Amino acid sequence: MSPTPQTEAPSPLSLQRLTAAFAQMLGGASDAPDEAPAPPPSAVSPKGIIEAILFVGAENGRPRTAEELASEMRDVTPEEVRTAVAELNNEYQRDAAPYEIADRAEGFRLQLREDLQRVRDKFYGRVKEVRLSPKALEVLSVVAYRQPTTAAAVDKLRGVSSGPLLSQLVRRGLLRRELAGEPGGQGRYFTTDRFLQFFRLDSLEQLPRAAELDD
Repeated sequence: MSPTPQTEAPSPLSLQRLTAAFAQMLGGASDAPDEAPAPPPSAVSPKGIIEAILFVGAENGRPRTAEELASEMRDVTPEEVRTAVAELNNEYQRDAAPYEIADRAEGFRLQLREDLQRVRDKFYGRVKEVRLSPKALEVLSVVAYRQPTTAAAVDKLRGVSSGPLLSQLVRRGLLRRELAGEPGGQGRYFTTDRFLQFFRLDSLEQLPRAAELDD
């Protein structure tokens, strides 16, 4: 799972430098029913459970770690999960399946094979073809470095209302809005996996830091 930047400490980067960094990156790229009879052991295996969990996906589309997957099963270790994932990928490759399990630092995700992603892009549009105005890029940079953050916090930093731009970025899939748990609370904004694809990042850890933006 990608680490989430903290909101307590203010960003060491100015709004202008954040926006410039993003522009530079763009230029480069109920009652439970009666228990049902258990299925026969041969019908359920850790490998099948892992595949099913990854197929359904986690909340917000985040990857699942080996430790998380192991915790969903009895007597299965994270190392056995990694072995099962390798076996599944071997099976997918043997059967010429159109998908694979990506193994990244933040965990595992079932996804379309990289060599077939251009086919998907023909239907859904190339991520790099998304066009952002300077103001939208400014709002996106604020959320990326200060997430989770609220519309009010973005407005305060920019000095103008950002609501329409935030809504636009949510519609484009670059941001997501998580509703507050308490009544009357403000929704919080986060970046998405599409945001990472757009800027060709593997995780939020690869966002430019202060030292990288110094002249």
